[in-house]
Amino acid sequence: MFKKTSRLKHGNEPELIVGLDIGTSKISVVVAERGEETGEAEIIGAGQASSNGIRKGLVVNLDQAVKSIKQAVLDAQNMVGQEFDEVTVSFGGGEVRSVHSKGMVTLGRTPRPVAELDLERVIEAAQANVAVPPNQIILHTIPVEYTLDDTNGIDDPLGMNATRLEVDLQSIIVPKTTIQNVINCVNRADLSVKSLVIKPIVSALGVLAPEDETAGSVVLDIGGGTTGVTVFAEGRLKHLAVIPVGGDHITNDIGAVLKLPLNKAEEVKHEVSLVEDFEENESISVNYRGQEYPILKEDLYNIVTCRIGELVDDLVRSAVKESKIQLLPGGVIITGGVAKSLGIDEFVSDVLELSARVAKPTEYEKMPPQFGTEEFSAAAGIIRYITERERDPFRYLDNPSILKNERTRRSAPVPDFLTKNDNEGPKNEASAPRDILGKILAPFKELF
Repeated sequence: MFKKTSRLKHGNEPELIVGLDIGTSKISVVVAERGEETGEAEIIGAGQASSNGIRKGLVVNLDQAVKSIKQAVLDAQNMVGQEFDEVTVSFGGGEVRSVHSKGMVTLGRTPRPVAELDLERVIEAAQANVAVPPNQIILHTIPVEYTLDDTNGIDDPLGMNATRLEVDLQSIIVPKTTIQNVINCVNRADLSVKSLVIKPIVSALGVLAPEDETAGSVVLDIGGGTTGVTVFAEGRLKHLAVIPVGGDHITNDIGAVLKLPLNKAEEVKHEVSLVEDFEENESISVNYRGQEYPILKEDLYNIVTCRIGELVDDLVRSAVKESKIQLLPGGVIITGGVAKSLGIDEFVSDVLELSARVAKPTEYEKMPPQFGTEEFSAAAGIIRYITERERDPFRYLDNPSILKNERTRRSAPVPDFLTKNDNEGPKNEASAPRDILGKILAPFKELF
């Protein structure tokens, strides 16, 4: 279904797939190599750099962010011994909305198999019901569930017989300026953006096993500036939210209450356990300007649990409720930098009354040792996102026209029905491709 583009660099060097994760605390790069015979992608290297110029997932200083990206890319290139200039970029932050809509089309008076054209038609019908403000834009269009006649919960209706096809569609809407700034930042780092993906999606794909997606699970990616919430069930992404609260807020709270500089507050934060396992008046010592200052563990506990409690009990709970998924036997899977907080799994489990566990990337054993930790789940998930789009072009739809001003004029692989010319020859109703996203995501044309 996808148009393939060759990315061989020199001679017989293998094809590289590169993910760039722009985070508040750090910039991460993961490099995978596609096997010549199997076509499978295997991670071969990674790189990282401290994230400067990024606040709450948003670019706030272009020059600093560009330098950070260049440093992370150079780190990855040195590890794999090859250069690259094309990346799939994940980002978070800003006002991200998940809007659900429904669409329905008829297939005829008598049952017939569902064709790709029917999927295009029903997606277009559902998207027509989404109102997008002028300053915002649809980044992803994600089919959540299909219904054939009166049978709902259909994952892939292609080839199945029915007289009526319906879809529950999820549209991920973000501010135009957020996308503009991300693309400009990456371009100024001498890179070409192959495609863009909102961070919570790849964070979830980085840690979820197939059984987790099927059973019903919530993934919390608690980073430095934001928290991504995704709800999966029946093998599909059911809901997504980005909450502008993360580990930096905990650091700020500690600094403000205990009157510590932020670098010391960050050090102290890593000493906190979210389980009440301290003795009365037990303290830790902080060295500041050559002097030792005692800080009660109880005070630290109260500060941190107050902020994380607000995040989980109010904001995360609300996002999960919006998904309308009642049963979540897979529980809560916690990743991101804050997932390293001692006892966070027990704390989240008690608050949400669901089982909870901390997760590293599922491919962590194949990653360089220092990159197989919770902070790199999103970067690792980019590789899985790319391969899943190749296998099923209807799972995550996006419009490559947002990349039309790319330095190299290269765009993401897209389904054939988005690129075929109407004059290519005769077509029949079962297979005729139509440029539905040209109409669905027309506002992308206004980006530049």
